[in-house]
Amino acid sequence: MKLTKRLLKIIIPIVAIICTVAFAPWDALWVWAAPLPDSVQEQVDNAVNHHLDGIIVYIDKKGREPEFYSSGWKNRENKIPANPQALFKIASISKLYLVVAATKLIINKSLSLDKTLAYYLPELTGRIENANQITLRMMLQHRSGIPDFIDDPKLPWSNLPTSSNEFLKLVLDKPADFKPDSRYCYSNTNYLLIGNILDKILGYSHQQYIKKEILDTHRLTHTYGLLNEADSRGVVSGYYIGFDGDLKTQNYVCPGGSMVATAQDVGIFLRALNDGSLLNDDEQAIYSSIYVYEHTGLLPGYSSIARYYKDIDTIVIMFVNTSGGNSWTTLEVVYNRILRILHKQSK
Repeated sequence: MKLTKRLLKIIIPIVAIICTVAFAPWDALWVWAAPLPDSVQEQVDNAVNHHLDGIIVYIDKKGREPEFYSSGWKNRENKIPANPQALFKIASISKLYLVVAATKLIINKSLSLDKTLAYYLPELTGRIENANQITLRMMLQHRSGIPDFIDDPKLPWSNLPTSSNEFLKLVLDKPADFKPDSRYCYSNTNYLLIGNILDKILGYSHQQYIKKEILDTHRLTHTYGLLNEADSRGVVSGYYIGFDGDLKTQNYVCPGGSMVATAQDVGIFLRALNDGSLLNDDEQAIYSSIYVYEHTGLLPGYSSIARYYKDIDTIVIMFVNTSGGNSWTTLEVVYNRILRILHKQSK
């Protein structure tokens, strides 16, 4: 028995190593195994050798000037270098802005966390299962059970719909994934519906409200609700592994995924969200009860991470204009190595 336990202690780590080598994405494995460089710029430069077209990193250390890093291409066909001030499709990072908007409307009594989807959008009764039980709170927290339209194989990524309701049609009359509030499961449909609810309550687009209440008040002049609001010349090209074209012109219009911004603007927003300057005390209490203070984003050609680290009081934003294949795993490895460098520098 003792011999068996000793053998297991030896064999299990060996098996783990073999599995890592056999099944891990090679690009990510090489990045992970390389010696940690001394600087963020060196790490960013090394990363583009592993099938990442271009990288932008923004770092905001409290009390210091912001740091900008970039490597690779903004546009690889025309050999235009990556620009840390370029606009980027931030995908689901947009959800943070939408939750802030919803929070402000909850505080001023325009919205209620406990009113149902059927109350706000009665036309969806019978079209979305449990619409009369699913509350705004459940949708904000991804606890509604509403299927994610992203999972529908009929979603035409090569020719995206120009209306969010065209995306919504992909889930109408489908069974729920689970009973409302019985568990958590991320669903982009929740935020599509929240955007529609906000539009109805406001009487105008939630993008306009976000601009007025968040972007303008914090001077976020390089953030846009939709791609077609931005100057396309300033937008980073996007590439999907296995597809040769540039995905920059794809206009993804769904609420909670449609925004375009610079890394610095996202960093300023995230700092304000985390330090309490974006929301008053009452708003902060609501927000903290319903959503997180960081996010990732993923669209064809665009991958992003936006997080705050309290232990070093630092915001780290990373944009990569590559998706597909094993690019996300490589991105996460690179991001975590940058964090290791920052923690090492903070000592």
